[in-house]
Amino acid sequence: MAKLYVVATPIGNLSDLSARARDTLAQSDLIAAEDTRHTGVLLKHFGIGTPQLSLHDHNEAARAVEIIALLRAGKSVSLVSDAGTPAISDPGFELVRAVAAAGFEIVAVPGPCAAIAALSIGALPTDRFCFEGFLPARGAARRQRLKALEREARTLVFYESPHRVRETLEDCVTAFGEGRAATVVREATKLHETTYRGSLLEMLNRSRDDADFSRGEIVLLIGGAPQTEGDEAESESKAQLDKVLLALLAELPLKQAAHLAAQITGARGNEVYKRALVLKEQSASH
Repeated sequence: MAKLYVVATPIGNLSDLSARARDTLAQSDLIAAEDTRHTGVLLKHFGIGTPQLSLHDHNEAARAVEIIALLRAGKSVSLVSDAGTPAISDPGFELVRAVAAAGFEIVAVPGPCAAIAALSIGALPTDRFCFEGFLPARGAARRQRLKALEREARTLVFYESPHRVRETLEDCVTAFGEGRAATVVREATKLHETTYRGSLLEMLNRSRDDADFSRGEIVLLIGGAPQTEGDEAESESKAQLDKVLLALLAELPLKQAAHLAAQITGARGNEVYKRALVLKEQSASH
C-alpha cells in the first residue's frame, strides 16, 4: 500500500540513522529531500540508490501535488530534511497535511531531533517544555516574542543560528533577567559537541569570550519563570472551570452550559462563555 514515511535522519553523527530508517529509505520508490545534495551524501554513505526529489520551503505546495499523484499510483515516498525530524522547524508540514487530507497513510520513522537531544542533557526540567523553534531574525520582533514568553513556566527551547546567538542572549537577559537558568548545546552529536550550563548572564558572557561558542548549530534552553502562589491558584481555577464546562457541554447546549458553569465556579460569565467556545471547537476538531 502506498504510504508517506516521515523519516528522521542524523543531526550530525551518521551512526544515529536507525536500521529501520535505512530500510525505509532503501525500499521507498522516492525520497523527498530538503536538499538532494545533502541527502545524497547520506544515501551514498549507506549505499542507498533510491531516487530523490527536492522538497523545500519554496516548492512544498507544488511538490505535495506531485507526491499525492505518486501515492495514488501506488508508490511509497519517504520525506527527509537536512537533519533531524522533518516538519520540526523544517519543511514537511504542508506535505503531511495535504497527504492526510488526501486520505493516505502517514508513518513516522522516529529518530534524531536536536530539541529533544538538548533537553535530555540540558539539566533543566523536562516534564513540560515549550518548543519555540527559531526566533524572529529582526530585533524588534524577537524582543516582542520573548516578552510574550516572560511568564511561561515551562522550559523554553529555541533553535538559533551561530551568528545571531549573542544578540539573542542579550535580548533574553533583558526579557527574563540575568539569573534565569539556561543551557546552550552546540554541534549536538558532532565531533565538537559542547554543552554550556549556567545563568543567562553567564551564557551571554561566554558568547563574548569564547570564540567556539558561536560556531555550529545551536539549541538554547531557558528555565521557565518561577511560579507564584497566585499563578498556581489561577492555574488550578482554570483547570476546575474546564472540568465543569466539559461535563456540562456533554449534556447541554453551549449557552446553557456556560451559564451554569459561571454559577458553579463563580467565574465571570463572558470569560466562561469564551472558554466554552474554545472547548467546543476543540471537541469538534477531534
